[in-house]
Amino acid sequence: MGKILTLDEMRALVGHKMGTTSWYLIDQDRIDKFADVTEDWQFIHVEPEAAKETPFGTTIAHGFLTLSMLSAMVYEMPVIEGVEMGVNYGFDKIRFLSPVPAGSRIRGHFTLTKLDESRPGFVTSYTTVEVEIEGQDKPALVADWIGRRYFGENP
Repeated sequence: MGKILTLDEMRALVGHKMGTTSWYLIDQDRIDKFADVTEDWQFIHVEPEAAKETPFGTTIAHGFLTLSMLSAMVYEMPVIEGVEMGVNYGFDKIRFLSPVPAGSRIRGHFTLTKLDESRPGFVTSYTTVEVEIEGQDKPALVADWIGRRYFGENP
């Protein structure tokens, strides 16, 4: 779990980088399991021999697998004191910029762009996330992610 911040400390992070996650290995086993769960067995993801003949030269992770890794990564980011539950509210933008070759490591860079406190009981966070592929200049994806953080009885 990320560092616990007061609501005032989180407000001060708006417009700033919240943090960078640790590295996550995207190996063939993870890709295959994701294919099984989503029933997306396109050869570029699950058939290493056939994938060698593509411009990528190897299998690549599903874009949605890379996106799904944000769910693990966000646990390394700061949390607001008193929040009892967080939910995924959606995305304003998602762009898949580079394929993630099997065996690569990725990590996320999180920047808090807005914190909406217009309704009592929860805050809505707007975060830009860039997923870096180790050793590559171009990120795997960039997304504008919206989350809701619900407080207990006393926000």
